[in-house]
Amino acid sequence: MNSKRYESPASRFIFLLSALLWSALVDKGFAQVLEHPTLPQASEFATQATENMVASVNPIATQAGIDALRNGGNAIDAAVAAALTLGVVDGYNSGIGGGCFILIRTADGAVVAIDGREKAPDAAHRDMYLRNGVADPGLSQVGPLAIGVPGALAAFHEANRDFGKVSFASLLHPAADIAEEGFPVSQSYQGRLISEKESILRFPETTRILLRPDGKVYEPGEVLQQADLARTYRMIAEKGCSWFYNGPFATQTADWCSSQGGIITARDFANYTTVRRTPIRTTYRGYELIGFPPPSSGGVHVAQILNILENFELKGSTAHEQSESLHIVAEAMKLAFADRAFWLGDPDYVNVPKGLIDKGYAKELAQKISKLKATPVLSHGMPPNAKEEFFQKHTTHIAAADKNGNWVAITSTVNTSFGSKVIVPGLGVIMNNQMDDFSIAPGVPNAFGLVGAENNAVAANKRPLSSMSPTIVLKDGRPVLTLGAAGGPTIITQVVCAIVRHLDFGMPIDEAVAAPRIHHQWSPDKLMMESDMDAEIADTIGGKGHKVQQSKGIGISQAISYDPQSKVFHGVADSRTSGAAGGLNVTRESHTK
Repeated sequence: MNSKRYESPASRFIFLLSALLWSALVDKGFAQVLEHPTLPQASEFATQATENMVASVNPIATQAGIDALRNGGNAIDAAVAAALTLGVVDGYNSGIGGGCFILIRTADGAVVAIDGREKAPDAAHRDMYLRNGVADPGLSQVGPLAIGVPGALAAFHEANRDFGKVSFASLLHPAADIAEEGFPVSQSYQGRLISEKESILRFPETTRILLRPDGKVYEPGEVLQQADLARTYRMIAEKGCSWFYNGPFATQTADWCSSQGGIITARDFANYTTVRRTPIRTTYRGYELIGFPPPSSGGVHVAQILNILENFELKGSTAHEQSESLHIVAEAMKLAFADRAFWLGDPDYVNVPKGLIDKGYAKELAQKISKLKATPVLSHGMPPNAKEEFFQKHTTHIAAADKNGNWVAITSTVNTSFGSKVIVPGLGVIMNNQMDDFSIAPGVPNAFGLVGAENNAVAANKRPLSSMSPTIVLKDGRPVLTLGAAGGPTIITQVVCAIVRHLDFGMPIDEAVAAPRIHHQWSPDKLMMESDMDAEIADTIGGKGHKVQQSKGIGISQAISYDPQSKVFHGVADSRTSGAAGGLNVTRESHTK
Protein backbone atom coordinates (compact mmCIF):
# COMPACT_ATOMS: atom_id res chain seq x y z
CA MET A 1 0.00 0.00 0.00
CA ASN A 2 1.65 3.19 -1.11
CA SER A 3 1.53 5.92 1.54
CA LYS A 4 0.32 8.34 -1.14
CA ARG A 5 -3.07 6.68 -0.84
CA TYR A 6 -3.48 8.51 2.46
CA GLU A 7 -2.76 12.06 1.36
CA SER A 8 -6.38 13.19 1.63
CA PRO A 9 -9.59 12.16 3.41
CA ALA A 10 -11.14 11.36 0.03
CA SER A 11 -8.34 8.99 -0.92
CA ARG A 12 -8.55 7.33 2.50
CA PHE A 13 -12.28 6.83 2.05
CA ILE A 14 -11.81 5.31 -1.41
CA PHE A 15 -9.15 2.94 -0.10
CA LEU A 16 -11.32 1.76 2.80
CA LEU A 17 -14.37 1.37 0.58
CA SER A 18 -12.50 -0.66 -2.03
CA ALA A 19 -10.95 -2.88 0.63
CA LEU A 20 -14.36 -3.41 2.22
CA LEU A 21 -15.91 -4.37 -1.12
CA TRP A 22 -13.08 -6.79 -1.82
CA SER A 23 -13.46 -8.33 1.64
CA ALA A 24 -17.21 -8.77 1.27
CA LEU A 25 -16.93 -10.37 -2.16
CA VAL A 26 -14.15 -12.74 -1.19
CA ASP A 27 -15.87 -13.77 2.03
CA LYS A 28 -18.95 -14.49 -0.05
CA GLY A 29 -16.80 -16.59 -2.36
CA PHE A 30 -15.40 -18.42 0.67
CA ALA A 31 -18.91 -19.30 1.81
CA GLN A 32 -19.71 -20.61 -1.65
CA VAL A 33 -16.69 -22.89 -1.55
CA LEU A 34 -17.97 -24.43 1.66
CA GLU A 35 -21.54 -24.77 0.47
CA HIS A 36 -20.92 -26.02 -3.07
CA PRO A 37 -18.28 -28.76 -3.41
CA THR A 38 -16.96 -27.78 -6.84
CA LEU A 39 -13.64 -26.44 -8.09
CA PRO A 40 -14.46 -23.55 -10.46
CA GLN A 41 -13.77 -21.09 -7.64
CA ALA A 42 -10.07 -21.91 -7.98
CA SER A 43 -9.56 -19.62 -10.96
CA GLU A 44 -11.17 -16.71 -9.11
CA PHE A 45 -8.08 -16.53 -6.91
CA ALA A 46 -5.43 -17.03 -9.61
CA THR A 47 -3.45 -14.39 -11.46
CA GLN A 48 -0.97 -14.50 -14.34
CA ALA A 49 1.87 -11.99 -14.84
CA THR A 50 5.11 -11.83 -16.78
CA GLU A 51 7.33 -9.70 -14.51
CA ASN A 52 6.82 -11.03 -11.00
CA MET A 53 4.23 -12.37 -8.59
CA VAL A 54 3.18 -12.09 -4.94
CA ALA A 55 0.59 -14.22 -3.17
CA SER A 56 -0.63 -13.84 0.40
CA VAL A 57 -3.64 -14.46 2.57
CA ASN A 58 -4.77 -10.83 2.45
CA PRO A 59 -5.25 -8.50 -0.56
CA ILE A 60 -3.91 -5.47 1.34
CA ALA A 61 -0.68 -7.35 2.11
CA THR A 62 -0.39 -8.55 -1.47
CA GLN A 63 -0.77 -4.95 -2.65
CA ALA A 64 2.04 -3.94 -0.28
CA GLY A 65 4.24 -6.51 -1.99
CA ILE A 66 3.27 -5.22 -5.43
CA ASP A 67 4.04 -1.66 -4.34
CA ALA A 68 7.49 -2.76 -3.16
CA LEU A 69 8.11 -4.22 -6.62
CA ARG A 70 6.84 -1.08 -8.31
CA ASN A 71 9.17 1.03 -6.18
CA GLY A 72 12.28 -0.85 -7.29
CA GLY A 73 12.26 -3.84 -5.00
CA ASN A 74 12.72 -7.48 -5.92
CA ALA A 75 10.83 -10.60 -4.84
CA ILE A 76 12.56 -10.64 -1.44
CA ASP A 77 11.46 -7.06 -0.75
CA ALA A 78 7.93 -7.87 -1.92
CA ALA A 79 7.67 -10.88 0.39
CA VAL A 80 8.99 -8.93 3.37
CA ALA A 81 6.63 -6.01 2.66
CA ALA A 82 3.70 -8.42 2.53
CA ALA A 83 4.80 -10.12 5.76
CA LEU A 84 5.13 -6.82 7.64
CA THR A 85 1.70 -5.73 6.42
CA LEU A 86 0.14 -9.04 7.42
CA GLY A 87 1.26 -8.21 10.96
CA VAL A 88 -1.19 -5.30 10.75
CA VAL A 89 -4.18 -6.66 8.82
CA ASP A 90 -3.85 -10.35 9.70
CA GLY A 91 -2.36 -10.08 13.18
CA TYR A 92 -4.20 -13.09 14.51
CA ASN A 93 -1.98 -15.25 12.29
CA SER A 94 1.42 -13.58 12.22
CA GLY A 95 3.45 -10.49 13.01
CA ILE A 96 6.69 -9.20 14.49
CA GLY A 97 5.66 -10.63 17.86
CA GLY A 98 6.10 -14.10 16.38
CA GLY A 99 8.55 -16.08 14.28
CA CYS A 100 9.14 -17.29 10.75
CA PHE A 101 11.13 -19.44 8.36
CA ILE A 102 12.38 -17.81 5.16
CA LEU A 103 13.50 -19.86 2.18
CA ILE A 104 15.16 -17.91 -0.66
CA ARG A 105 16.49 -18.94 -4.03
CA THR A 106 18.47 -15.98 -5.35
CA ALA A 107 18.90 -14.87 -8.95
CA ASP A 108 22.41 -16.37 -9.02
CA GLY A 109 21.14 -19.79 -7.95
CA ALA A 110 22.10 -19.71 -4.26
CA VAL A 111 19.65 -21.16 -1.75
CA VAL A 112 19.32 -19.61 1.71
CA ALA A 113 17.31 -20.72 4.75
CA ILE A 114 16.87 -18.07 7.47
CA ASP A 115 15.60 -19.44 10.78
CA GLY A 116 13.61 -16.73 12.56
CA ARG A 117 11.89 -19.18 14.91
CA GLU A 118 11.12 -18.00 18.43
CA LYS A 119 13.35 -19.14 21.29
CA ALA A 120 12.52 -20.17 24.83
CA PRO A 121 13.60 -17.61 27.45
CA ASP A 122 16.79 -18.30 29.37
CA ALA A 123 14.77 -19.11 32.50
CA ALA A 124 12.66 -21.75 30.72
CA HIS A 125 12.96 -25.33 31.91
CA ARG A 126 11.50 -28.75 31.21
CA ASP A 127 8.88 -28.74 33.98
CA MET A 128 7.79 -25.09 33.86
CA TYR A 129 4.21 -25.97 32.90
CA LEU A 130 3.69 -28.63 35.58
CA ARG A 131 1.44 -27.75 38.47
CA ASN A 132 1.26 -30.32 41.27
CA GLY A 133 2.91 -32.77 38.89
CA VAL A 134 0.31 -32.30 36.16
CA ALA A 135 0.87 -30.41 32.89
CA ASP A 136 -1.32 -27.31 32.51
CA PRO A 137 -1.64 -26.54 28.76
CA GLY A 138 -3.38 -23.25 29.55
CA LEU A 139 -0.10 -21.81 30.78
CA SER A 140 1.68 -22.56 27.50
CA GLN A 141 -1.19 -21.21 25.39
CA VAL A 142 -2.40 -17.97 27.01
CA GLY A 143 -0.55 -15.29 28.95
CA PRO A 144 3.07 -14.26 29.58
CA LEU A 145 4.46 -17.75 30.20
CA ALA A 146 3.39 -18.74 26.69
CA ILE A 147 5.64 -16.16 24.98
CA GLY A 148 8.84 -17.16 23.22
CA VAL A 149 11.45 -14.58 22.19
CA PRO A 150 10.18 -13.37 18.78
CA GLY A 151 12.42 -13.77 15.73
CA ALA A 152 10.31 -12.65 12.78
CA LEU A 153 11.55 -9.05 12.73
CA ALA A 154 15.21 -10.08 12.80
CA ALA A 155 14.63 -12.55 9.97
CA PHE A 156 12.66 -10.08 7.83
CA HIS A 157 15.41 -7.48 8.28
CA GLU A 158 18.16 -9.98 7.44
CA ALA A 159 16.42 -11.12 4.26
CA ASN A 160 15.89 -7.53 3.11
CA ARG A 161 19.39 -6.36 4.12
CA ASP A 162 21.28 -9.22 2.47
CA PHE A 163 19.10 -9.99 -0.56
CA GLY A 164 16.73 -7.07 -1.14
CA LYS A 165 17.15 -3.87 -3.13
CA VAL A 166 15.24 -1.22 -1.15
CA SER A 167 15.55 0.01 2.43
CA PHE A 168 13.85 -1.78 5.31
CA ALA A 169 12.31 1.52 6.42
CA SER A 170 10.58 1.86 3.03
CA LEU A 171 8.81 -1.44 3.72
CA LEU A 172 7.84 -0.53 7.28
CA HIS A 173 6.33 2.92 6.67
CA PRO A 174 3.43 1.82 4.41
CA ALA A 175 2.48 -0.87 6.92
CA ALA A 176 2.59 1.74 9.69
CA ASP A 177 0.25 3.97 7.66
CA ILE A 178 -2.26 1.14 7.37
CA ALA A 179 -2.07 0.46 11.10
CA GLU A 180 -2.71 4.13 11.89
CA GLU A 181 -5.44 4.76 9.32
CA GLY A 182 -7.06 1.39 9.97
CA PHE A 183 -8.49 -1.31 7.75
CA PRO A 184 -11.99 -2.75 7.38
CA VAL A 185 -12.50 -5.89 9.44
CA SER A 186 -13.35 -8.90 7.30
CA GLN A 187 -15.80 -11.63 8.16
CA SER A 188 -12.95 -14.03 8.86
CA TYR A 189 -11.22 -11.52 11.18
CA GLN A 190 -14.49 -11.05 13.05
CA GLY A 191 -14.81 -14.82 13.36
CA ARG A 192 -11.40 -15.07 15.03
CA LEU A 193 -12.32 -12.25 17.42
CA ILE A 194 -15.54 -14.02 18.36
CA SER A 195 -13.79 -17.35 18.97
CA GLU A 196 -11.03 -15.78 21.09
CA LYS A 197 -13.02 -13.04 22.85
CA GLU A 198 -13.08 -14.79 26.23
CA SER A 199 -9.28 -15.02 26.31
CA ILE A 200 -8.80 -11.53 24.91
CA LEU A 201 -10.91 -10.09 27.74
CA ARG A 202 -8.33 -11.36 30.24
CA PHE A 203 -5.91 -8.66 29.07
CA PRO A 204 -7.04 -5.00 29.29
CA GLU A 205 -4.65 -3.68 26.63
CA THR A 206 -5.56 -6.41 24.15
CA THR A 207 -9.22 -5.75 24.85
CA ARG A 208 -8.74 -2.00 24.29
CA ILE A 209 -7.09 -2.49 20.91
CA LEU A 210 -8.91 -5.47 19.41
CA LEU A 211 -12.46 -4.91 20.68
CA ARG A 212 -14.80 -1.93 20.32
CA PRO A 213 -14.98 0.63 23.15
CA ASP A 214 -18.22 -1.02 24.29
CA GLY A 215 -16.43 -4.38 24.57
CA LYS A 216 -18.15 -5.88 21.56
CA VAL A 217 -16.51 -7.50 18.58
CA TYR A 218 -16.04 -5.37 15.46
CA GLU A 219 -18.57 -6.00 12.73
CA PRO A 220 -17.38 -6.74 9.16
CA GLY A 221 -16.60 -3.43 7.46
CA GLU A 222 -15.90 -1.50 10.65
CA VAL A 223 -12.42 0.02 10.71
CA LEU A 224 -9.84 -1.31 13.16
CA GLN A 225 -7.05 1.16 13.97
CA GLN A 226 -3.80 0.30 15.77
CA ALA A 227 -1.98 3.52 16.66
CA ASP A 228 0.51 1.86 19.02
CA LEU A 229 1.51 -0.70 16.39
CA ALA A 230 1.99 2.12 13.89
CA ARG A 231 4.31 3.88 16.35
CA THR A 232 6.29 0.68 16.92
CA TYR A 233 6.79 0.16 13.18
CA ARG A 234 7.91 3.77 12.76
CA MET A 235 10.35 3.56 15.65
CA ILE A 236 11.90 0.45 14.10
CA ALA A 237 12.12 2.27 10.76
CA GLU A 238 13.85 5.23 12.43
CA LYS A 239 16.02 3.52 15.05
CA GLY A 240 16.56 0.09 13.48
CA CYS A 241 15.88 -3.36 14.88
CA SER A 242 18.00 -2.52 17.94
CA TRP A 243 15.04 -0.47 19.21
CA PHE A 244 13.11 -3.75 19.30
CA TYR A 245 15.79 -6.18 20.54
CA ASN A 246 18.10 -3.93 22.58
CA GLY A 247 15.94 -0.95 23.46
CA PRO A 248 12.53 0.21 24.69
CA PHE A 249 10.49 -2.60 23.16
CA ALA A 250 12.50 -5.30 24.90
CA THR A 251 12.58 -3.41 28.21
CA GLN A 252 8.86 -2.63 28.30
CA THR A 253 7.94 -6.17 27.30
CA ALA A 254 10.21 -7.69 29.95
CA ASP A 255 8.94 -5.34 32.69
CA TRP A 256 5.28 -6.09 31.89
CA CYS A 257 5.86 -9.85 31.70
CA SER A 258 7.71 -9.83 35.02
CA SER A 259 4.83 -8.00 36.66
CA GLN A 260 2.42 -10.64 35.35
CA GLY A 261 4.38 -13.74 36.33
CA GLY A 262 6.29 -14.19 33.08
CA ILE A 263 9.98 -15.07 32.69
CA ILE A 264 11.08 -13.38 29.46
CA THR A 265 13.75 -10.71 30.02
CA ALA A 266 15.38 -7.83 28.12
CA ARG A 267 18.51 -9.97 28.01
CA ASP A 268 16.56 -12.69 26.19
CA PHE A 269 15.72 -10.16 23.49
CA ALA A 270 19.30 -8.86 23.30
CA ASN A 271 20.67 -12.40 22.91
CA TYR A 272 18.29 -13.40 20.12
CA THR A 273 19.93 -14.29 16.81
CA THR A 274 18.66 -15.81 13.61
CA VAL A 275 20.38 -18.92 12.26
CA ARG A 276 21.37 -19.70 8.68
CA ARG A 277 20.41 -23.33 8.15
CA THR A 278 21.41 -25.76 5.40
CA PRO A 279 18.28 -26.31 3.28
CA ILE A 280 16.96 -29.81 2.69
CA ARG A 281 17.40 -30.87 -0.93
CA THR A 282 15.71 -33.96 -2.26
CA THR A 283 14.02 -35.17 -5.44
CA TYR A 284 10.58 -36.29 -6.53
CA ARG A 285 9.82 -37.74 -9.96
CA GLY A 286 12.52 -35.76 -11.74
CA TYR A 287 12.00 -32.51 -9.81
CA GLU A 288 14.29 -31.11 -7.11
CA LEU A 289 12.63 -30.01 -3.87
CA ILE A 290 14.15 -27.49 -1.48
CA GLY A 291 12.69 -27.45 2.01
CA PHE A 292 13.41 -25.99 5.43
CA PRO A 293 15.44 -28.12 7.88
CA PRO A 294 14.82 -28.61 11.63
CA PRO A 295 13.55 -27.04 13.82
CA SER A 296 11.03 -27.17 10.99
CA SER A 297 9.55 -30.63 10.73
CA GLY A 298 7.97 -29.52 7.46
CA GLY A 299 10.95 -29.87 5.16
CA VAL A 300 11.86 -33.26 6.60
CA HIS A 301 8.41 -34.77 6.41
CA VAL A 302 7.30 -33.27 3.11
CA ALA A 303 10.42 -34.92 1.69
CA GLN A 304 9.82 -38.14 3.61
CA ILE A 305 6.19 -38.45 2.53
CA LEU A 306 7.07 -37.77 -1.11
CA ASN A 307 9.94 -40.29 -0.91
CA ILE A 308 7.44 -42.91 0.25
CA LEU A 309 4.97 -41.97 -2.48
CA GLU A 310 7.64 -42.33 -5.17
CA ASN A 311 7.31 -46.07 -4.66
CA PHE A 312 3.74 -45.96 -6.00
CA GLU A 313 2.14 -44.86 -9.23
CA LEU A 314 -0.33 -42.13 -8.32
CA LYS A 315 -3.09 -41.11 -10.69
CA GLY A 316 -6.00 -38.72 -10.36
CA SER A 317 -8.03 -38.49 -13.56
CA THR A 318 -10.96 -40.57 -12.25
CA ALA A 319 -12.69 -40.81 -8.89
CA HIS A 320 -11.46 -44.39 -8.47
CA GLU A 321 -7.85 -43.43 -9.21
CA GLN A 322 -8.00 -40.46 -6.86
CA SER A 323 -9.43 -42.51 -4.01
CA GLU A 324 -6.76 -45.20 -4.44
CA SER A 325 -4.01 -42.59 -4.55
CA LEU A 326 -5.30 -40.52 -1.63
CA HIS A 327 -5.51 -43.67 0.50
CA ILE A 328 -1.79 -44.27 -0.15
CA VAL A 329 -1.03 -40.61 0.57
CA ALA A 330 -2.87 -40.86 3.92
CA GLU A 331 -0.88 -43.96 4.86
CA ALA A 332 2.39 -42.19 4.04
CA MET A 333 1.30 -39.24 6.20
CA LYS A 334 0.73 -41.54 9.17
CA LEU A 335 4.18 -43.11 8.91
CA ALA A 336 5.89 -39.71 8.67
CA PHE A 337 4.00 -38.16 11.60
CA ALA A 338 4.86 -41.15 13.81
CA ASP A 339 8.52 -40.38 13.10
CA ARG A 340 7.90 -36.68 13.70
CA ALA A 341 6.59 -37.29 17.20
CA PHE A 342 9.73 -39.18 18.24
CA TRP A 343 12.69 -37.83 16.29
CA LEU A 344 12.11 -34.13 15.61
CA GLY A 345 13.33 -31.19 17.67
CA ASP A 346 15.76 -28.25 17.64
CA PRO A 347 18.94 -29.57 15.95
CA ASP A 348 21.05 -27.28 18.15
CA TYR A 349 19.90 -29.33 21.16
CA VAL A 350 19.00 -32.83 19.93
CA ASN A 351 20.10 -35.22 17.20
CA VAL A 352 17.64 -35.36 14.28
CA PRO A 353 18.62 -38.22 11.93
CA LYS A 354 19.29 -37.35 8.30
CA GLY A 355 18.14 -40.87 7.50
CA LEU A 356 14.53 -39.69 7.79
CA ILE A 357 14.80 -38.45 4.18
CA ASP A 358 16.79 -41.46 2.93
CA LYS A 359 15.25 -43.05 -0.19
CA GLY A 360 16.02 -46.55 1.08
CA TYR A 361 14.28 -45.88 4.38
CA ALA A 362 11.28 -44.54 2.47
CA LYS A 363 11.14 -47.76 0.47
CA GLU A 364 11.09 -49.77 3.71
CA LEU A 365 8.19 -47.66 5.00
CA ALA A 366 6.35 -47.94 1.67
CA GLN A 367 6.37 -51.73 2.04
CA LYS A 368 4.23 -51.33 5.17
CA ILE A 369 1.41 -49.75 3.14
CA SER A 370 -1.44 -51.93 1.92
CA LYS A 371 -3.34 -50.67 -1.09
CA LEU A 372 -6.44 -52.44 0.20
CA LYS A 373 -6.82 -51.19 3.76
CA ALA A 374 -5.61 -48.76 6.40
CA THR A 375 -2.76 -50.22 8.44
CA PRO A 376 -2.21 -49.28 12.11
CA VAL A 377 1.10 -47.52 12.80
CA LEU A 378 2.08 -48.43 16.34
CA SER A 379 5.25 -46.37 16.68
CA HIS A 380 8.04 -44.54 14.92
CA GLY A 381 10.48 -46.17 12.53
CA MET A 382 14.27 -46.49 12.72
CA PRO A 383 15.96 -44.47 9.95
CA PRO A 384 19.46 -45.48 8.83
CA ASN A 385 22.43 -44.13 10.80
CA ALA A 386 20.03 -42.72 13.40
CA LYS A 387 22.90 -42.37 15.88
CA GLU A 388 25.54 -41.15 13.46
CA GLU A 389 24.29 -38.66 10.85
CA PHE A 390 22.23 -35.65 11.90
CA PHE A 391 20.82 -32.42 10.57
CA GLN A 392 22.85 -29.33 11.39
CA LYS A 393 22.49 -28.20 14.87
CA HIS A 394 -2.02 -20.27 13.06
CA THR A 395 0.40 -19.08 10.75
CA THR A 396 0.47 -17.52 7.27
CA HIS A 397 2.46 -18.05 4.09
CA ILE A 398 3.79 -15.57 1.55
CA ALA A 399 5.10 -16.54 -1.87
CA ALA A 400 6.97 -14.21 -4.22
CA ALA A 401 9.02 -14.51 -7.41
CA ASP A 402 10.49 -12.23 -10.05
CA LYS A 403 11.76 -12.63 -13.61
CA ASN A 404 15.38 -12.23 -12.48
CA GLY A 405 15.17 -15.60 -10.73
CA ASN A 406 14.57 -14.54 -7.12
CA TRP A 407 12.07 -16.88 -5.46
CA VAL A 408 10.88 -16.60 -1.86
CA ALA A 409 8.78 -18.69 0.50
CA ILE A 410 8.05 -17.20 3.93
CA THR A 411 5.94 -18.93 6.53
CA SER A 412 5.30 -16.73 9.56
CA THR A 413 3.28 -17.28 12.72
CA VAL A 414 2.25 -16.22 16.21
CA ASN A 415 0.98 -19.82 16.64
CA THR A 416 -2.73 -20.01 17.56
CA SER A 417 -5.17 -17.17 16.86
CA PHE A 418 -3.85 -13.92 18.39
CA GLY A 419 -0.98 -15.91 19.94
CA SER A 420 -0.74 -15.55 23.71
CA LYS A 421 -3.48 -12.87 23.56
CA VAL A 422 -0.93 -10.49 25.11
CA ILE A 423 -0.37 -6.97 23.79
CA VAL A 424 2.07 -5.11 26.04
CA PRO A 425 0.70 -1.62 26.88
CA GLY A 426 1.99 1.06 24.54
CA LEU A 427 3.58 -1.30 21.99
CA GLY A 428 0.62 -2.65 20.01
CA VAL A 429 2.28 -5.96 19.03
CA ILE A 430 0.43 -9.25 19.43
CA MET A 431 2.86 -11.61 21.18
CA ASN A 432 3.18 -15.27 20.24
CA ASN A 433 2.33 -18.36 22.28
CA GLN A 434 5.00 -20.46 20.62
CA MET A 435 6.02 -22.15 23.86
CA ASP A 436 3.01 -24.42 23.29
CA ASP A 437 4.86 -25.93 20.32
CA PHE A 438 7.19 -27.64 22.77
CA SER A 439 6.20 -30.94 24.35
CA ILE A 440 5.21 -29.49 27.71
CA ALA A 441 5.13 -33.06 29.07
CA PRO A 442 5.53 -36.46 27.36
CA GLY A 443 2.29 -37.53 25.71
CA VAL A 444 0.44 -34.28 26.46
CA PRO A 445 -1.03 -32.89 23.20
CA ASN A 446 -0.62 -29.25 22.26
CA ALA A 447 -3.32 -26.96 20.86
CA PHE A 448 -3.21 -28.86 17.55
CA GLY A 449 -3.45 -32.32 19.14
CA LEU A 450 0.21 -33.10 18.43
CA VAL A 451 2.17 -35.14 20.94
CA GLY A 452 5.93 -35.14 21.25
CA ALA A 453 8.80 -36.89 22.94
CA GLU A 454 11.94 -35.81 24.80
CA ASN A 455 13.56 -34.30 21.70
CA ASN A 456 11.03 -31.46 21.78
CA ALA A 457 10.96 -30.89 25.54
CA VAL A 458 11.23 -27.33 26.88
CA ALA A 459 14.78 -26.08 27.50
CA ALA A 460 16.40 -22.67 27.94
CA ASN A 461 17.07 -20.84 24.63
CA LYS A 462 15.75 -23.81 22.61
CA ARG A 463 13.56 -23.37 19.52
CA PRO A 464 10.28 -25.31 19.53
CA LEU A 465 9.47 -27.74 16.75
CA SER A 466 7.41 -26.31 13.90
CA SER A 467 5.32 -27.68 11.05
CA MET A 468 6.02 -24.68 8.80
CA SER A 469 6.97 -25.94 5.35
CA PRO A 470 8.18 -23.24 2.94
CA THR A 471 9.08 -25.13 -0.24
CA ILE A 472 10.67 -24.33 -3.61
CA VAL A 473 10.57 -26.80 -6.51
CA LEU A 474 13.07 -26.79 -9.38
CA LYS A 475 13.11 -28.50 -12.77
CA ASP A 476 16.45 -28.78 -14.57
CA GLY A 477 17.90 -26.35 -12.03
CA ARG A 478 15.29 -23.62 -12.61
CA PRO A 479 12.54 -22.70 -10.12
CA VAL A 480 9.07 -23.68 -11.29
CA LEU A 481 7.03 -23.68 -8.07
CA THR A 482 7.05 -22.16 -4.60
CA LEU A 483 4.41 -22.93 -2.02
CA GLY A 484 3.61 -23.16 1.65
CA ALA A 485 0.65 -23.12 3.97
CA ALA A 486 -0.90 -22.18 7.31
CA GLY A 487 -2.73 -24.47 9.67
CA GLY A 488 -0.51 -26.14 12.29
CA PRO A 489 0.39 -29.73 11.41
CA THR A 490 -1.84 -29.60 8.33
CA ILE A 491 0.80 -27.34 6.75
CA ILE A 492 2.88 -30.41 5.91
CA THR A 493 0.02 -32.33 4.38
CA GLN A 494 -1.33 -29.32 2.46
CA VAL A 495 2.03 -28.92 0.73
CA VAL A 496 2.12 -32.64 -0.06
CA CYS A 497 -1.44 -32.61 -1.45
CA ALA A 498 -0.71 -29.64 -3.72
CA ILE A 499 2.53 -31.16 -5.03
CA VAL A 500 0.94 -34.55 -5.71
CA ARG A 501 -2.02 -33.03 -7.49
CA HIS A 502 0.15 -30.70 -9.55
CA LEU A 503 2.97 -33.11 -10.44
CA ASP A 504 1.21 -36.51 -10.33
CA PHE A 505 -2.39 -35.69 -11.20
CA GLY A 506 -1.43 -32.96 -13.69
CA MET A 507 -3.71 -30.29 -12.21
CA PRO A 508 -2.91 -26.60 -12.85
CA ILE A 509 -1.56 -25.10 -9.64
CA ASP A 510 -4.76 -23.16 -8.85
CA GLU A 511 -6.84 -26.34 -9.07
CA ALA A 512 -4.24 -28.29 -7.10
CA VAL A 513 -4.46 -25.75 -4.26
CA ALA A 514 -8.26 -25.56 -4.37
CA ALA A 515 -8.91 -29.32 -4.52
CA PRO A 516 -10.33 -30.94 -1.34
CA ARG A 517 -7.60 -31.99 1.07
CA ILE A 518 -6.89 -34.81 3.47
CA HIS A 519 -4.75 -34.82 6.61
CA HIS A 520 -3.49 -37.57 8.92
CA GLN A 521 -1.07 -36.84 11.75
CA TRP A 522 -0.84 -40.37 13.23
CA SER A 523 -2.11 -39.30 16.66
CA PRO A 524 -5.04 -39.12 17.02
CA ASP A 525 -5.72 -41.95 14.55
CA LYS A 526 -8.17 -40.00 12.39
CA LEU A 527 -8.17 -39.08 8.72
CA MET A 528 -9.39 -35.51 8.32
CA MET A 529 -11.13 -34.92 5.01
CA GLU A 530 -12.64 -31.72 3.67
CA SER A 531 -16.40 -32.00 3.44
CA ASP A 532 -16.50 -31.02 -0.23
CA MET A 533 -14.58 -34.14 -1.23
CA ASP A 534 -16.32 -36.07 -4.00
CA ALA A 535 -18.74 -38.52 -2.32
CA GLU A 536 -17.49 -41.53 -4.28
CA ILE A 537 -13.88 -40.77 -3.34
CA ALA A 538 -14.80 -40.22 0.32
CA ASP A 539 -16.81 -43.46 0.52
CA THR A 540 -14.05 -45.50 -1.10
CA ILE A 541 -11.38 -44.15 1.26
CA GLY A 542 -13.62 -44.66 4.29
CA GLY A 543 -14.28 -48.21 3.14
CA LYS A 544 -10.59 -49.02 3.52
CA GLY A 545 -10.83 -48.69 7.28
CA HIS A 546 -9.85 -45.06 7.82
CA LYS A 547 -11.57 -43.28 10.70
CA VAL A 548 -12.76 -40.31 8.66
CA GLN A 549 -13.53 -36.96 10.26
CA GLN A 550 -15.19 -34.36 8.03
CA SER A 551 -13.84 -30.80 8.09
CA LYS A 552 -15.10 -27.65 6.36
CA GLY A 553 -11.54 -26.56 5.66
CA ILE A 554 -8.01 -27.87 6.21
CA GLY A 555 -5.67 -24.90 6.31
CA ILE A 556 -4.78 -22.15 3.85
CA SER A 557 -2.12 -22.32 1.09
CA GLN A 558 -0.42 -19.90 -1.27
CA ALA A 559 1.61 -20.86 -4.34
CA ILE A 560 3.33 -19.50 -7.43
CA SER A 561 4.20 -21.62 -10.45
CA TYR A 562 6.19 -20.63 -13.54
CA ASP A 563 5.92 -21.85 -17.11
CA PRO A 564 9.40 -21.56 -18.71
CA GLN A 565 7.96 -21.81 -22.22
CA SER A 566 5.40 -19.01 -21.97
CA LYS A 567 7.50 -17.16 -19.36
CA VAL A 568 4.38 -16.56 -17.25
CA PHE A 569 3.99 -16.65 -13.46
CA HIS A 570 0.79 -18.18 -12.08
CA GLY A 571 -0.02 -16.84 -8.61
CA VAL A 572 -2.59 -18.56 -6.41
CA ALA A 573 -4.21 -17.41 -3.19
CA ASP A 574 -6.23 -20.13 -1.51
CA SER A 575 -9.94 -19.87 -2.32
CA ARG A 576 -10.71 -20.92 1.26
CA THR A 577 -10.07 -17.40 2.53
CA SER A 578 -9.79 -13.77 1.43
CA GLY A 579 -6.30 -13.87 -0.07
CA ALA A 580 -4.95 -12.39 -3.27
CA ALA A 581 -2.20 -12.88 -5.83
CA GLY A 582 -0.82 -10.16 -8.06
CA GLY A 583 2.19 -8.69 -9.80
CA LEU A 584 3.34 -6.23 -12.43
CA ASN A 585 2.36 -6.61 -16.11
CA VAL A 586 -0.60 -8.80 -15.25
CA THR A 587 -1.86 -10.76 -18.27
CA ARG A 588 -4.85 -12.33 -16.57
CA GLU A 589 -6.43 -11.45 -13.26
CA SER A 590 -9.52 -13.42 -12.36
CA HIS A 591 -10.08 -12.56 -8.72
CA THR A 592 -13.68 -11.88 -7.82
CA LYS A 593 -13.73 -8.10 -7.42
